[in-house]
Amino acid sequence: MQKLVIGSLTALAFGINVASADALKVGTVAGPETDIMQVAVEIAEEKHGLDVEIIEFTDYVTPNAALADGSLDANAFQHEPYMQAMVNDRGYDFAVAGYTFVYPIGAYSEKYDSIEALPDGARIALPNDPSNEGRSLILMHNKGLIELNDPTHLEATPIDIAKNPHDFDFLEIEAAQLPRVLRDVDMAFINNTFAQPAGLSLDDALIKEGPESPYVNLIVVRDGDEDREAIRHLVDAYHSEAVMEKADKLFDGAAVPGWIK
Repeated sequence: MQKLVIGSLTALAFGINVASADALKVGTVAGPETDIMQVAVEIAEEKHGLDVEIIEFTDYVTPNAALADGSLDANAFQHEPYMQAMVNDRGYDFAVAGYTFVYPIGAYSEKYDSIEALPDGARIALPNDPSNEGRSLILMHNKGLIELNDPTHLEATPIDIAKNPHDFDFLEIEAAQLPRVLRDVDMAFINNTFAQPAGLSLDDALIKEGPESPYVNLIVVRDGDEDREAIRHLVDAYHSEAVMEKADKLFDGAAVPGWIK
């Protein structure tokens, strides 16, 4: 008993919080994905008694760093090619606990209403993060606008372009900034995560992914936590009809549930 009291006083003195098995901190990127996660959190709290706190981020790098250092129990913002690129680059020990949605990427323009109208020498903005840049270039390759050395290389960058017959000028921009630079370029590839809050509709994209896209987003945890009961309950809550309805409303039907095969 004396050791227990001393240990408790020490924890309080140093501000150490002993986490509950039913308490989770989940990282999301600010915007509609956070709104969707909020629905899952409410279900998890009501159905499983979980105490879930959502931590919002404004970039794609910090949520993984926070998960790796233990500040988060899970995050939900990235697809598998991006996660694998970060794991390979930074040595993170992550695992996939569940799937969320495919949020198709699209190429938008405020100057042209069709891809055929895009002029030679056009300035095209690409997301500069691993995999999403390659994702954009592969779409352009598939449309015959450029030719990649290897169109299956998910982390392709402009240096991997074998042929650029239209002499396009590529600008590599942080994904969250792309809606802001759209007016200054001829076309920009923007993830639906950032396109929808900026008032851009996938229906207006000059190029867009279809529902067959392999870029399904994930609920990611540290390796070994994927079977943790609280994590399984959160995933169960996310894979619910209410979450699908919220995503359908926020993304006008463009969000495709990744856990339904």
